[in-house]
Amino acid sequence: MKNQLIKDFETRLFADRKEHPDFRAGDTVRVHYKIQEGTGDKKKFRIQPYEGVVIRRRKGDVDASFTVRKIGANGIGVERVFPLWSPMIEKIDVLASGIVRRSRLYYLRELSGKSARIKSRFVKIAKSAKNVSAPVSSESADSAPTE
Repeated sequence: MKNQLIKDFETRLFADRKEHPDFRAGDTVRVHYKIQEGTGDKKKFRIQPYEGVVIRRRKGDVDASFTVRKIGANGIGVERVFPLWSPMIEKIDVLASGIVRRSRLYYLRELSGKSARIKSRFVKIAKSAKNVSAPVSSESADSAPTE
């Protein structure tokens, strides 16, 4: 448990941080991460996207992090841990939301192929949206009053 003084300092320090979208374990995300090229006076940065499945999300204020797993070349799994509030993270895109029943998906490390897939969560369409987009029949258009 943290001291209240430390918590106040952390909230003041990170008050102007970027807002990231809500995501959780099982979601497929694309993290745009700044990579430094060169050393010394010639510091150049480029943005490299890293796309994979979130297998862990550690919550917290300053020490929040998440782990993303992707399948690299030759079917080898690569995991990378990103600090959530790192200034090197340009943005995070949530590509798909997955249905999982655990918060830590370490069992994906042993799976390969189709068994390593995660079911996708679909957003339900509201009933009012269905009624609005319904085509108008020719009979109801004829019975409408004209001015």
